[in-house]
Amino acid sequence: MQPSGWLEPGSIFTTPELQKRYDEVEISLFTPKCTLVPEAFFDPASVRDTLAAVVPLRSTDAVASVSVPEAGAVLLYSNSMDESLSRVISQTVLTTAGESVPVYPELYYILKELPLCPEYNKILASYRDGTLHLAVAQGRTLQLANVYRAVDFTTAEYFIFLALKTLQVNPEISTICWRTPLEPSEEMSLYRYFKAVEVL
Repeated sequence: MQPSGWLEPGSIFTTPELQKRYDEVEISLFTPKCTLVPEAFFDPASVRDTLAAVVPLRSTDAVASVSVPEAGAVLLYSNSMDESLSRVISQTVLTTAGESVPVYPELYYILKELPLCPEYNKILASYRDGTLHLAVAQGRTLQLANVYRAVDFTTAEYFIFLALKTLQVNPEISTICWRTPLEPSEEMSLYRYFKAVEVL
């Protein structure tokens, strides 16, 4: 079966892939309302206060947390973004066991897949709808996990290069990996600076 690629919201009820059941399903939301806390400092009773200290939260925003053992940390997040599409998909696409699928921030999947990057300098990003999610590791050591508001891809590149310069990671000897598809022009732009560009 061929994947449908990136779809418009109106196609949720007509896309064949969304009408079937799967052994495993991942649904991510490009929320900027998230932060990573080392496991040793995680306090379940203070999720809201800790998250509110780094991102703007409304009193009505629901908060949650999920363990990310690959990073030795816990991701605190809020999926309250005045959108309902992710919840509809979560309730529509079921596993073979008939269970609904949780919706996690895109940063959760970035951190889970960071070890799949092939080199010592591991750089994994996603860019969609003005939001860049970026994680950088050297070997098994996570150096950065952040979300940036980037109005266009050029601005997203600026944040990537700023992060790499701060971490003293040389893009010319590094491969940058992506979870989201790239336009040909975006890929060519990245190739001017990186040794290689891969979409996982």
